[in-house]
Amino acid sequence: MNKTMLAILKVLDKHTDIIGSGEISKELRLHGIDLTERTVRYHMKFLDEKGLTEVFGKEGRRITEKGRSELNNSRVSEKLGFVISKIETYSYQTTIDLDQMKGKVILNISYLPDDRLDDCLKLMSNVFKTPYVMSNRVTIARSGETVGDVVVPEGRAAIGTVCSVTINGIFLKAGIPVTSRFGGVLEISKGAPKRFLSLISYEGSSLDPLEVFIKSKMTDVKGAVNTGNGRILASYREIPIVCLDQARELEKKMNEKGISGVLHIGEPNRPVFEVPVGIDKVGVVIVGGLNPLAILEESGISTESKAMSTLFEFSDLSPFNIG
Repeated sequence: MNKTMLAILKVLDKHTDIIGSGEISKELRLHGIDLTERTVRYHMKFLDEKGLTEVFGKEGRRITEKGRSELNNSRVSEKLGFVISKIETYSYQTTIDLDQMKGKVILNISYLPDDRLDDCLKLMSNVFKTPYVMSNRVTIARSGETVGDVVVPEGRAAIGTVCSVTINGIFLKAGIPVTSRFGGVLEISKGAPKRFLSLISYEGSSLDPLEVFIKSKMTDVKGAVNTGNGRILASYREIPIVCLDQARELEKKMNEKGISGVLHIGEPNRPVFEVPVGIDKVGVVIVGGLNPLAILEESGISTESKAMSTLFEFSDLSPFNIG
């Protein structure tokens, strides 16, 4: 596998329908890869032989499950640092204006069984009543519909939740530099944050840590919501000491606007929930945007979540409502 063939697989993976070499060539150019239709067909023949794509006569190709597996597992070395790079990119692309409550925010996209959507929404409803979500605004889509530039697969429903990296973008827009350090599992005791139980550094990681914690069954969002004792998803950031007062004012403004993602802002050079803080830094703890999905996994409902999936217009999101 080379970069060109991986790029072709990435294009095919974004489509649920069959597409031809002309469309593939066109989309590759958008990513800086200039291939003629003939050259695309040459590479596609190799992918067909390996069982990574299937051909439908003159209509074109579609990626196979083997192709998706190859795409997910290939070139791991190239993915190192992918998460931190994606955080930085999306942070700068966040454009939400807190005064107008318009502009782009970052969404996590999570796939649910379409035939159990109502059950999923009922389970998630209690989480949306707590401080353990970024915002109560979401978007819901069914099979074949789109969320941003993401197409919902057949047999699945999707929910888009505001990603915690949106906070980075809001801080940057206000002139506050943010360093994303860790994603973690935060213990909740008697309704209050107590300590981080597990941490994964964003630096050098090829997977979003919060996705890992969900699939590893390390959360107890249900306990945190129902009894005040449990384990939620959260992330740890740092800001310069000189920005502390401004950050606290911004936190207050966000809460007033319904963006309640900042769980705690620490003191200068003081550990935050047992996490050491860098010199002349202040620790900031932000709730994980995927907490509503963690409660589904805890309840035995299999989900697939992609953190930082797409940019989305905040004013197009709707308040979470199971009715």
